[in-house]
This record gives sequence, C-alpha cells and structure tokens, in this order.
Amino acid sequence: MARQTVLLGMSGGVDSSVAASLLVRQGYDVHGVTLQVWEHEDADVAVSKRWEERGCCKVGIAKFVAQRLGIPHEVVDRREVFEQGVINDFVDGYASGTTPNPCVRCNERVKLRSLYALARERGMDYVATGHYARVQQCGDGWSLHRALDSRKDQSYFLYRIQADWLPQLLFPVGAMHKSEVWKEAESLGLPVEELKESQEICFVSQGDYRTFLEQERPELKQPGSFVGVDGEVLGRHEGIAFYTPGQRRGLGIAAGQRLYVQKVVPESGEVVLCAEEQLVESGCTVADLRLFDASIGHTPIDVEVKIRYATPPAPATLLPSGNGGLQIHFHQPQRALSPGQSAVFYRGDRVLGGGIIQRG
Repeated sequence: MARQTVLLGMSGGVDSSVAASLLVRQGYDVHGVTLQVWEHEDADVAVSKRWEERGCCKVGIAKFVAQRLGIPHEVVDRREVFEQGVINDFVDGYASGTTPNPCVRCNERVKLRSLYALARERGMDYVATGHYARVQQCGDGWSLHRALDSRKDQSYFLYRIQADWLPQLLFPVGAMHKSEVWKEAESLGLPVEELKESQEICFVSQGDYRTFLEQERPELKQPGSFVGVDGEVLGRHEGIAFYTPGQRRGLGIAAGQRLYVQKVVPESGEVVLCAEEQLVESGCTVADLRLFDASIGHTPIDVEVKIRYATPPAPATLLPSGNGGLQIHFHQPQRALSPGQSAVFYRGDRVLGGGIIQRG
C-alpha cells in the first residue's frame, strides 16, 4: 500500500524542522518545500555568520534537515506574490491610517495558499506546516482549534484560511509543548543554542517598521497635527503612517500627563492623543469576514474575541451589523482597538472565524 504523501512547508525554523521529523516517523512520504518570499539567498556572503544571522539561514537549515531525514527538498520562488499580497497591503494599510497584520495576510495569500495549490497540482494527499494549531474532525465537518501549548498558539494567524482546506491540513507540532519541540530539534542536530525565535516582521530587517515604511514610500512622511480629544493642537507629527493606537513612545510631546495615540484621522492628517483611561472602547465593527461557523451573523451570539495576537481573548457578543459585517460588543471595555488588525472569534479552543477591525 502506497504511503500517503505530504507537502511540508519548511521555513528552516525549529517548528517546521521538527514537523518534518514527526511526519517521517509517522510513515508519511514527505516532500519539503521552502517558499522564498523575501531576500535573495547568498551563501557566499553568509558563510561566516552564525545560523540565525545568515541571509540563507532558513534555506540552509531546511536543506540540512531534509538531508538528515532523507526527504526531497526544493525552493519555490513566491517573492512576487508576497510583495503584492503582503508587503503592498502592509504599506497601503499604514498609509491609510490602519494597522495591518502581515502574518495573517501571508498565511492567507502566500504560505498556505501556495502550498495547497502545489499539493493539488501534484496530486498529494496533505499539506503540513510547523504552525501551532490543530485541525479536528467534528461530525461531518472539520474545524480549526488552538494549539495544546496556549503560549505558542498561532490559530489567530490562520483564521483566514479556507474551510475546505482543513481536511488536508496537518499541524504536527500543534499537539506539543514548545519544550518538547526543542528536545526534538536537538535530536535532529540543529544548532538550538544559536537559533532564535523571531518576534519581528520578517521583511523588516533593519530598524523598525517605520524605517521600512519610509524607505518604501518616502512620501508617507507628511507632517500634520497632534490634537487632543477636544481638538486642541498639541504639536506636530511626522505622518499618520508612523503612529498606531495605544502608542506612547516617540511622540515628542511635553505634557502634564502621559499621552497615548487614540486614533489617526487620514482625512485631516491628524493624530489624536488622549490619556490612558481614554484608550478603552466597549465595541467595534468588523468586516471582510472569514467564518467557519455558518450560524454567525444571523442572531446575537456570545463568543471570546482576540483583538491582537498577544492579547488574551475577551468575552463579547457578536451582533449582525446589517452591511455584511458584525458589531462586537465587549463585556469589558478593551484597550486600544486598532483598525486594520484582526478580531478572531473563539468558543473554547475552536476558531469560529474573524474579520478586520474597521475605523469608527
């Protein structure tokens, strides 16, 4: 009997490397693919650097793991679709006064979409990645769930994948704790003492995202006014693209109290500042929905909502908004709701769907 085939996305990180090892051990016929989405790989320039500093580091580790496990590996160029679907979306979002999440868009438009398309094209049975999430069969259907390790759960970044992909998705590390993954990585011979877990945006390699925005589109540096919630002009800012709700650092405003960005107003070019207690809001509207649960949007429904990856889910009620979107009413006011970010809906460990927070 022929083994079931798996197309595995190998980023070169610890998690996808361990996923490869687990799948081979479970008896799958594994084919590794590294999607090249950003930098050119230059082994000559990188050879003297430590693993995590090399431009070719990710491909190098993926090849090493594939050779160690005896599985085929290839690099597939997806730089053009990444630039169009992720980088342009990122820059356009900040330019329009919103705060996009590039990891959400990358999984939706590049990583999982590319892997799924390649697997279908090649007649392969499954697609796998090193994401911390789980897919479970529920009756006649399939559902997306949080990872077993709640501290590493990445289901927030996956809510926009298509529901009909779920039966063919495997997340081998989703049922593991990170400590177990590190032990498995050591057994593979990976340089775990050198590998670091990046918390940064993959294409922002120098400085912070503001430097990247200015390099990509210098015209975004359009000075305007800082104003208080009462409309009083408090100073000048460098451009609305460089400020996000909840931000305190880098404002350059001398005041009798700490001030935070409450919101940006693209129409007037203003950045509204407020006291910390004025950052909280009891609700928001979400649109551009992706739903796994068909019951959402017809009647009020109680769920838990994550408004950003690092924020714990909060109890809320979803209400139909009448324009194809949803109104979220939080049971306790939430701090610094950011238009452009994703709000993801949960019931227990199950992902029900989500959408993009809209400007009020």
